[in-house]
Amino acid sequence: MHIPDGYLSPQTSAVFTVAMVPMWWQSARRVRRVVKSRYVPLLALGAAFSFVIMMFNVPIPDGTTAHAVGGGLIAILLGPWAGCVAVSIALVIQALFFGDGGVLAFPANAFNMAVVLPFVAYGVYRLLSRNAALTSRRRIVAGAVGAYVGLNAAALAAAVEFGLQPDLFHRADGTPLYAPFHLAQTIPAMMLAHLVVAGVVEAILTAGVVAYLQRANVPLLRINAPDVPLTDAEVRRRPVSPVKAGLAALVILAVVSPLGLLAPGGAFGEDAPEDLDLAKYHLSAVPTGLAKYTDFWGHTLLPGYGNGGAWQYVLSAVVGMAVIAALIAALTWGLRRMRGGEAEARDLDEPERMADGQETLSK
Repeated sequence: MHIPDGYLSPQTSAVFTVAMVPMWWQSARRVRRVVKSRYVPLLALGAAFSFVIMMFNVPIPDGTTAHAVGGGLIAILLGPWAGCVAVSIALVIQALFFGDGGVLAFPANAFNMAVVLPFVAYGVYRLLSRNAALTSRRRIVAGAVGAYVGLNAAALAAAVEFGLQPDLFHRADGTPLYAPFHLAQTIPAMMLAHLVVAGVVEAILTAGVVAYLQRANVPLLRINAPDVPLTDAEVRRRPVSPVKAGLAALVILAVVSPLGLLAPGGAFGEDAPEDLDLAKYHLSAVPTGLAKYTDFWGHTLLPGYGNGGAWQYVLSAVVGMAVIAALIAALTWGLRRMRGGEAEARDLDEPERMADGQETLSK
């Protein structure tokens, strides 16, 4: 689902940039209110989790690959605005450092995976989990369905963006300038991959984490649902530290990340221009716009996560998580500076009110 540079016109990228700037601004403002100082590590863990989980490519029956994103899970735990921030940070690191997704196409990728996915997933989750206790099985099902629908909504958005390019941007003779795929090709290809495989992985992943937290850390599920009362049993249950558990999970994911290399083939719409099957799209040459912009950003640290080497894949995961932690720290510092001392003090008191006097996270 990572659209590379050259597949979208500069005009399309400009439209998505204009659309995403206010979304990022509003997300930062909302996160400043909801994700308080003690929750900052959770936002960093969410961004790192999204980054690493997108490295695990899953084979699709048609010979391509796809991947989960984790945006629905972040939205369920911290809210869709936090999901927008976390997934956007993961995507920009992938584009700048590893060449996974284009720099010019970053706003479009962020719209799909950092806006459509978390907001749709969270909306479905809230609808299906209404009036349910935090430890209700209905919340597990709601999380799975929300994540599945959210990922497929994002895939559909990407398919439409691909498929409109040859209709909107072409030469006088009809030759596409950018992506050569039409809607009749993009929608079936993208939706097969995500309805059948990637969406299922996203659903299982989200349901598994929600089920684990229902046993290990119910107050964490309550961060984004402060009005849901805790039962006496939930209050007495000592929560497992989410930071320690999250770090342990990330270490494991980083170590086993080379499993993502086992899936044969590449994702639909992510081929380098020289790898395009021109005959399939009735072309005699690579579209001129695609050839022009495909190498727009040539400063990647580990292109393709190290060009397929297992140890380089692990190194990419570690480097990506380290950079994400640094960016989250910088973002937090900037938000605190914007708020000022008095406003920040009011915000730091709010989590206690949200938790009704209960300890939100174990030390």
